[in-house]
Amino acid sequence: MSVAEPRKIVLFRHAKADWPQVSDHDRPLAERGRKDAVVAGRRLAGTGIVFDLALCSSAVRTRETWKLAVPELAHRPKTVYEERAYEASPGELIALLNEIPDDVRNVILIGHNPGMHGVADILAGESEGEARERMRRRGFPAAGFALLSYGGSWKSLEPGTATLQDYWEPSE
Repeated sequence: MSVAEPRKIVLFRHAKADWPQVSDHDRPLAERGRKDAVVAGRRLAGTGIVFDLALCSSAVRTRETWKLAVPELAHRPKTVYEERAYEASPGELIALLNEIPDDVRNVILIGHNPGMHGVADILAGESEGEARERMRRRGFPAAGFALLSYGGSWKSLEPGTATLQDYWEPSE
């Protein structure tokens, strides 16, 4: 793979969830979350990235977020609902990304905090710039996403090897 054509990784936090009397895994989106998921989908479409794969936590709120966002995209990627992405640490999320076959070019990972913020921060390493500053200041709110680029094989993805290109949250 040439450096001129880096892979794209989007780390997408689920939208605002409701708090009914159900297990954490089964929490649905709140009304605001349903609206923000669609807006996030439009913003993702605006990046022009064609995702080959979506890895989505198995939790109800992440599945609902993705199901509301994905119709906004021009191309619907293969979606894998991944139990290991639920409550995953940044290290566990990197390990999950390391398993992606190299014929997959661009991936979106739909998950939870604190893992999503942590893995974005860790992968971006010493990246600086306006997007990094906004992510540090805001802390990765619900329905926010970070866009990173990466120039190697998925097996070689590790802390500090990606570059944060963009950061977006629904309040923008």
